[in-house]
Amino acid sequence: MASRNLPSTAAMQCFEAAARHMSFTRAADELNLTQSAVSKQVAHLETTLQHKLFRRVRRSLLLTPEGAIFLSDVRKVLTQIEMSTQAIMTYSGNSEVLKIATLPSFGSRWLANKLPAFLADNPGISLEFHDRVKDFDLEQQDIDIALFYGHGSWPSLACHKLIDEDMVAVASPELLAQHPINSVDDLTQLPLLHLSTRPDAWHHWFANQEIITDRSYHGTRFETFPMLVRTAMAGGGVALVPHFTVDEELEGGRLSVAWPYRLLSESAYYLVYPEHLGELAKVRRFVEHITQFSN
Repeated sequence: MASRNLPSTAAMQCFEAAARHMSFTRAADELNLTQSAVSKQVAHLETTLQHKLFRRVRRSLLLTPEGAIFLSDVRKVLTQIEMSTQAIMTYSGNSEVLKIATLPSFGSRWLANKLPAFLADNPGISLEFHDRVKDFDLEQQDIDIALFYGHGSWPSLACHKLIDEDMVAVASPELLAQHPINSVDDLTQLPLLHLSTRPDAWHHWFANQEIITDRSYHGTRFETFPMLVRTAMAGGGVALVPHFTVDEELEGGRLSVAWPYRLLSESAYYLVYPEHLGELAKVRRFVEHITQFSN
């Protein structure tokens, strides 16, 4: 195997602690080492990198520009190692890990309350969730199952439709009290809030009601639904969102329907997984559990 320039974890820990305290002595106290041992580890690291990481100024340590750059990456590496270690420690010997990626809003508003029953029935399966805003290659990112929004056709993926989506215009009760909506045209005079991944959403919503307006593309854009919804609740404008993402806010009176028309989206929400994983028990059990809630 070819030689690789990989510094030891111990050297990176010593460097990170010394940089955080700006002191070899305090780093040594934290790591339960001698000051000399910390100094030697940092010196070995500098030799490997062929760059100085610290310089001394009036008996104090300062990071060099190279040290500051390297510190950022070292902290990421150590954090990842710590997270991986803690994750492995939490898994029992007979546990299987099922890695699932989901759209944040769909995960929190639709999927989450369906998980307790699955976990109770499958104590040997541990779920690991990852938020994803856009479609991605499951196998490249080591994901077993994903919840996608789209037309239901992805190469090499088995697809199960879960729910359709209907879009509804909502706003805070206070905003609607100040600006009564007597016709759908009145909405064009209010600030419209958009999801950045759906730039045509308002245009289609208006067009399906035979309303043409040059304002349907104007307004503030958000990457995810949660911030868009919160801005609407705060009176920042009218949001066009999937009804299931605001059920609780509508029931609690924190949001009101600005206009009763609902637009059924051409796309829907799907559970997908690589076809060759379909025979794995952990995948099959999760698919069977979640698809029973599909409409």
